Amino acid sequence: MPPVDVEWTSVIGLANQTLTTPALIDFVDKFASVLPEDVCAYIRHIHRRNGLRNDRLVAQLEEAVVALNGHGITPVLLKGASTLATAPEARRGVRIMSDLDIMVMPDEARTAVAALSGIGYDIHNQTPPESHRWYADLNRPQDVGSIDLQQAAPGPAYLYQNFGHALNHCIPAPLGRARVYIPTPTFQALMLIIHDQFQDYGYWLGDLDLRHLVELRDLSHSAEPVDWEKLTSRVSGDLMKNAVETQLIAIAELLGVDIPHALRSRLIPRLQFMRQLMQARFPATRVPLLAMSLLDFRNYRREATIVSTKTGANRRGLWTVPRASTLRLLLNATTAARAGKV
Repeated sequence: MPPVDVEWTSVIGLANQTLTTPALIDFVDKFASVLPEDVCAYIRHIHRRNGLRNDRLVAQLEEAVVALNGHGITPVLLKGASTLATAPEARRGVRIMSDLDIMVMPDEARTAVAALSGIGYDIHNQTPPESHRWYADLNRPQDVGSIDLQQAAPGPAYLYQNFGHALNHCIPAPLGRARVYIPTPTFQALMLIIHDQFQDYGYWLGDLDLRHLVELRDLSHSAEPVDWEKLTSRVSGDLMKNAVETQLIAIAELLGVDIPHALRSRLIPRLQFMRQLMQARFPATRVPLLAMSLLDFRNYRREATIVSTKTGANRRGLWTVPRASTLRLLLNATTAARAGKV
């Protein structure tokens, strides 16, 4: 049963901030008899409207993939696009989405852009072909979301070095009239963690992305649940291990996911989770607690150096603090309002 003294305005405000309001529908359906009527009505309204929006996203996704298939491309659906494509229709309204993440192979990128342009998409933003990480954002005025076209899984490539190519962790699946590749739940979980912790700088900033934590919980409870021990056994380096275990502690402590004790007991991940809670409760601590990034900056510098030099030798200077430009970037990010983050 929910507590009797809940300040529902604050709960709804936090859910809106973290983009998790429609995910409260299960809670409302279970406890509707003891919840305020206006709270139930609001959450059901948001869930219903989000379901209608996501129905349009599914139709948009199918149309885009049909166009890609017509040019010989079978894409990999990433993050929310994968979740949307595999969710039962009754569950489509649970997750708020902003765009559709689609991955193609590097030699397919130009053809993929042309295929989507052929059905009316305009390029909103595209990195140069020689970019270290290529992507293209495409949109049409009649759609409710954009397409984020990529040619690699999210985050730094070296974090996937023990996993091999993404296609090794995908299964072919139909999407209406189209054909796609869907990552396994374990690989989806890996990509979500890398996206939040490194592509979005969450590990350095001490952010919690509650929407993605809920998605990790749901992946853990799926028909083919995430194999957390397999995932953690294949991560490369102390930095990645700490980042993954920080997320596992979060979903265990906040959402009750059953995580093996050995994967949520080490000191640095527990300190990072304590930092996340402190910052969420007391936002004024975000800047001073940014210093906790130094706990793992040595690991980051060492592992990035090893990858760039292709050697295992330690280099002098790995203990140094981040460069001034890196500190400015992190400081600006930690004081900025970021959608879905606390």
